[in-house]
Amino acid sequence: MKRFEYVNTSVGSVGAVDGYAHGGGKTYPGAVSPSGMIQISPDTITGGDNGSGYNYIMDTIEGFSVNHLSGIGWYGDLGNLQIMPVVGKCGVRSGTNDFAVLRKTKDGWCSSFSHDSEITQAGYYSVFLDKYKVKAEMTALPHSGLIKFTYPKAVDSGIIFNFSRRIAGSADYQKIKFVDKTHIEGCIECTEKGGGFGHGKGGIHYKLYFCCEFSKPPTFIEYFSDEEKIGFVEEIEGCDLGALVRFETDKNEEVVLRIGISYVDIEGAIKNLRAEINDFDFEKVKEQAQNLWEDALSVVDVEGTNETDKTLFYTCLYHALLDPRINADVDGRYTNSIGEISQCEEYTTRTAFSGWDVYRSEFPLLTIICPDIVYDEIRTFMDYAEKKNCAFPRWELLGHDTECMKGDPAITIISDAYVKGIRGFDADKAFAIAKASVLGETSLFGKKFHPVRREAKLLTKFKYVPFSFYLHSLSMTLEDLMSDYALSRFAKELGKTEEEKEFEERSGWYVHSFNPKTGFMGPRNEDGSFIATKSEYDFVGCEESNILQQSWFVPYDTEGLIRLYGKARFEEILNRFFENAKLNELWNEDYNHSNEPCHHNVYLFHFLNQPKKTQHWVRRIQKESYSISPYGFCGNEDVGQISGWYVLSALGFGQPCPSVPHYYLNTPLFNKISVKLDKKYCPCKVSDKFVIECDKDVLKYPYIEKVYLNRRLLKRNYITYEEIVNGGELQVVLTKNGED
Repeated sequence: MKRFEYVNTSVGSVGAVDGYAHGGGKTYPGAVSPSGMIQISPDTITGGDNGSGYNYIMDTIEGFSVNHLSGIGWYGDLGNLQIMPVVGKCGVRSGTNDFAVLRKTKDGWCSSFSHDSEITQAGYYSVFLDKYKVKAEMTALPHSGLIKFTYPKAVDSGIIFNFSRRIAGSADYQKIKFVDKTHIEGCIECTEKGGGFGHGKGGIHYKLYFCCEFSKPPTFIEYFSDEEKIGFVEEIEGCDLGALVRFETDKNEEVVLRIGISYVDIEGAIKNLRAEINDFDFEKVKEQAQNLWEDALSVVDVEGTNETDKTLFYTCLYHALLDPRINADVDGRYTNSIGEISQCEEYTTRTAFSGWDVYRSEFPLLTIICPDIVYDEIRTFMDYAEKKNCAFPRWELLGHDTECMKGDPAITIISDAYVKGIRGFDADKAFAIAKASVLGETSLFGKKFHPVRREAKLLTKFKYVPFSFYLHSLSMTLEDLMSDYALSRFAKELGKTEEEKEFEERSGWYVHSFNPKTGFMGPRNEDGSFIATKSEYDFVGCEESNILQQSWFVPYDTEGLIRLYGKARFEEILNRFFENAKLNELWNEDYNHSNEPCHHNVYLFHFLNQPKKTQHWVRRIQKESYSISPYGFCGNEDVGQISGWYVLSALGFGQPCPSVPHYYLNTPLFNKISVKLDKKYCPCKVSDKFVIECDKDVLKYPYIEKVYLNRRLLKRNYITYEEIVNGGELQVVLTKNGED
């Protein structure tokens, strides 16, 4: 099998689940190319915390839209230009949209479907719509895509265009033009007033421009708005627009739509489409899309006997390569962070940066397999911050920082990359921006500076963020200090000795959040008193975690944390932490793989000189927290983080502390793994590949006895980033013995 054939895009596609705050993986199953700007995917619902627009547990489809986010919570965004095939009479609302409910009619246009009819592959999606007896297929290249509808024989086949649709809200304004009977183009404007991310709290606003062409001219066209049909004009604008076009079709007749999009202007959408798709040959474009995925996935080649593991591996690698996605047109133009059109040919501008999630495993993976993406993202950070004279974004989408979650994750990513030798950006300027953010400066480069850390001065004053300032103050404190430590590593590489010492000292402030009465971290008041907690399972002061889970989060000073706990107590609690966890659950009060604060914990056993416990629990997590099903992720996939953790651990290591380029070992998931190295970014002093090879069956011999790096015995329990990107071979000798 080819690598792309192992990908199953339905994995993790369960959305909101009753009884669980964060639900399933929330991935979308539709068609997209690696880092593609366009994602053509089915929508089962508009409403609830179903950020991808698709929830596997539903049995109706309301249409197919052209842009989606993968694995996110907070109600999501995008989902514009929804397209639905119909036959015969149909309503002018979907009937499954919480933001455009049926008021004047009883029936919507949504259709039932069976998951048995779905085909979910890399670069291709297909489903049969029961209500209309229509087969829908879609495929996508980076900026454009094709949708093919196969109709029954009918005089009233048709296509509905829902121009006002948006996940977690609605578009504020639409301007649509039928250039001729086979060519529609338009602009869909979305602002925070219409909802979107956080139901508007994310502050996202953008304009999506599109051009759409039919392979067959319609016999009839009419617009509708507010459940009323309003006839036809060549050009129309409003806030709740849709259109219905009709065809006469023979049995099994195919109608193909080719679509180009841009976030710059109509000309960009047209140019993007013309550059990538010049005809309606669906099979040709599908083959191109899947070839793009085969090339992207070929960065890692795995050999093993377990086909399920291969499916999970390449499906996770697929998800890790979706974002951050392309944000520029084929000519390099993009809409920048201050809403102006810029152009860049030096790097690819990117978007969809879920910082709090992806700095932990996703980016440590990308620094190995796709350092070009990391470089692009850092240049994008720089452009964002320089244009606005502000801090780097925390959770960025289409040039806007939603400020979702905590910390300064971009600082950690930039520092980690620089420590690893990924250069080519203005490091001194990046450091100045990061320093201003950490210290809460109000001016920089002679202009007003806009920080993302509103708590910065309080952290400096108290050495923790007071609970009175923010209810999740403990998480905020520890995340900020992680970024401070990363900045100290950046300073060291730049030869800034004073700043290195300053920020390393700041990172040690975590001790001020340790409550000696409880023996765990805890939130504090301004007067120094700790907030009362019922137990270590109390959520007070914590963001999507509890006291116990948050208390481990000092990944840069595990030795210091062990001293703080006492070694025996640290070991006892860490063992209990994992032993009590139900790894296949969507949420745990002990080790909780479904959310990020726990993701480095499995490597803490190394610091107790118990590497085989790391090996044991990594394998347990791989086998119990992941599966090849719509419930395949134990929580939100989080824009590549859950997948990134799996891929890294499958290679045989993880990086518990970004900015410290040490990858701690666990047992690889495959007998032989070959990683291609990018010579533009990697020194490749030994080879242009890094090969991990085990001497026995990894599933029968799950523990490491010893390791050789390029035939020399490795006398430590980690390998360095430099050793990986120099290339060569890691030879792993395995044993059945699980005793340290």
